[in-house]
Amino acid sequence: MDKYTHLVKLSVGTESVEDLEGWQRSGRSVTSDGLPRHVTRMWPKREAEVLNGGSIYWVIKGVILCRQKILRLDEVTREDGIRRCAIVLDRKVHRVAATPKRPFQGWRYLAPSDAPPDLTASRKNEDPLPAALSAALAEIGVL
Repeated sequence: MDKYTHLVKLSVGTESVEDLEGWQRSGRSVTSDGLPRHVTRMWPKREAEVLNGGSIYWVIKGVILCRQKILRLDEVTREDGIRRCAIVLDRKVHRVAATPKRPFQGWRYLAPSDAPPDLTASRKNEDPLPAALSAALAEIGVL
């Protein structure tokens, strides 16, 4: 059994990896120490595994396209008094091999063995494909 696990999450309303990066830089999703975060209603039951080297893999337009290392989980209480989990992330966004992912709600655990690999250094400088094209190519196994 792996000693760590990842999360996979839909990046709702995001059109591209650059869009996700821009939103995170905008300041609307940062912690007091300037790190990006994603606030969710549920706290991961496998917290220790997630914090032992896990990343959040972002699904953009039906395709996993990138990941960010999870640094910590912060408790957040909003105006409604409900406790939530802020997944605090590393600023660096790592592009990964485009992998189709069907829609789902919330987030899911992702075993390291099922996680898409990071793109090699030679592919990181390529112009990104449009999300719809990445999805279509990944669906037929070309990417």
